Amino acid sequence: KTYELYTEGKTVGTFQFESAGMQKYLRELKPSTFEDLIAMNALYRPGPMDYIPDFIDRKHGRKPITYDLPCMERYLKDTYGITVYQEQVMLLSREIADFTRGESDGLRKAMGKKLADKMAELKVKFLAGGTKKGYKEDTLEKIWADWAKFASYAFNKSHATCYSWVAYQTAYLKANYPAEYMAGALSRNLNNISEIIKLMDECRTMGIRVLTPDINESDFKFSVNQDGNIRFGLNAIKGVGSSAVEMIIREREENGPFENVYDFFERVPMSIVNKKTLESLIFSGAFDSFGLQREIYSAPMETGNDDSFLSALVRFGQVSQAEQSLNESSLFGGDDEALQIPRPTPPTHFIELSDMERLNKERELVGLYLSGNPLDPYRVLLECYCPVNAQMMNDPEALGEGRQVSFGGMVSNVFIGTTKRGDPYARITIEDTQGSCTIPLFSGNYVSYSQYCQKGLFVFVEGVIQKRRYGEELELNIQRVSLLSDVIDRIISSIHLNIDVRIVNQSIISELGEIISNNSGSAMLSIRLSDGTGRNDVELTYDQGTVAPTPILLDFCRQYGIEMTAK
Repeated sequence: KTYELYTEGKTVGTFQFESAGMQKYLRELKPSTFEDLIAMNALYRPGPMDYIPDFIDRKHGRKPITYDLPCMERYLKDTYGITVYQEQVMLLSREIADFTRGESDGLRKAMGKKLADKMAELKVKFLAGGTKKGYKEDTLEKIWADWAKFASYAFNKSHATCYSWVAYQTAYLKANYPAEYMAGALSRNLNNISEIIKLMDECRTMGIRVLTPDINESDFKFSVNQDGNIRFGLNAIKGVGSSAVEMIIREREENGPFENVYDFFERVPMSIVNKKTLESLIFSGAFDSFGLQREIYSAPMETGNDDSFLSALVRFGQVSQAEQSLNESSLFGGDDEALQIPRPTPPTHFIELSDMERLNKERELVGLYLSGNPLDPYRVLLECYCPVNAQMMNDPEALGEGRQVSFGGMVSNVFIGTTKRGDPYARITIEDTQGSCTIPLFSGNYVSYSQYCQKGLFVFVEGVIQKRRYGEELELNIQRVSLLSDVIDRIISSIHLNIDVRIVNQSIISELGEIISNNSGSAMLSIRLSDGTGRNDVELTYDQGTVAPTPILLDFCRQYGIEMTAK
């Protein structure tokens, strides 16, 4: 299972192997031994990365495995004839030129520290020693030239092995205990929202749901419930202190789950769980399992006073616990009838929250959207059509001068000010599923696009990266701003799936067929079946109509490692 995970490149959240580039190479390499992982760990860095395609082709027999000298096979067999580690150079120098252990270690140090004088001195000894053993000088010159180039990136195998062993352990856990591992990874990154978002996206790809907090299921941090889904931890909710969480969990463990909202207020001390804590629990979704809508708790009671239902519940809890305490301390015990405190009746009239208001409240309390995402209808456009995301727009230098860009998201913050000359300007923060960026609107841009300076709007931005009017720094030159709802159908005219034929089975065919049938739309669908070599690809066109660019199709592709693009 662990090697299957590496072969499919599903390494997000694991140690050392989770970058997009590494995932691509893992899918091509299809590692089958621990030595493959060690080699990839050492090769995936500037310099040796150039050897990765050759390493992959040699493993799969597309290129012959060759050795400059037959004796080199002993030390280069595990890396398919390619020198990857410092240790290989040390061993080969002893084998080919009779270097002593001290001399081979001196060679390692000279290579690692790029000591040209020392390398020149050792080269003379290497050529002399190799010639003495009967090897041709031109072959020895070639080997030394390869080593001299290798010196610029030589890596220590012992380090790569240690890294790969820890990496393998994390991949083993993810492969065999996926929900538990991802819950642990999420708990470890509680204070890193960008990492949390990435890991939650990976959970969705894995078919694991990350659920809102629940008063009867949530633990202190992220945990896995009986259905194999992950529950948000109670301690991750803003405004909910550790002592309150400990009290709630202890009460639940000692006396069973809370049967209803009244049972909760009868059992949990109101001195520890105050009103602010209760509001945070309610609007983060922790009370949803009690069957009442979140806004009911803040609605006024229908008894003529201005108390909210939550205030009435707090009073009910205080009286119930005081009565319980009084009866427990009574010499003659309590009367069961005396314990029946009238339960407040939930209001029937209340103002319902919109989906956006509910989600924003969730985000305010836990740092991100949980029960939904307002950008879900536009995920295909943002993730498969746009060449960049909002997070990437924070570094225009990395994108490069002249780069045409398009991205979109929700306007999450707006600042409007006045320049020294008295002209209005704005800064708008745009947030997508990967992160956020802030875009300034000055002079003409402000006049043209100020109507989009409203929190909650879903916008699509097109432009080009160019130098600032005064200076050498790069910035975004906005060419067009539109509403996402206006462009999604206009822009996406085709959906393309690139499927590795080796993963295809009847289950995948049936599931894809069902998704296509149930999501008709205006985008043409084409599919490429590939065997990984590029020589036997087959192009298929869906001739029964068109499909809609829905998140359901995107999630299906992510689950099975299918590449999906939109044009």
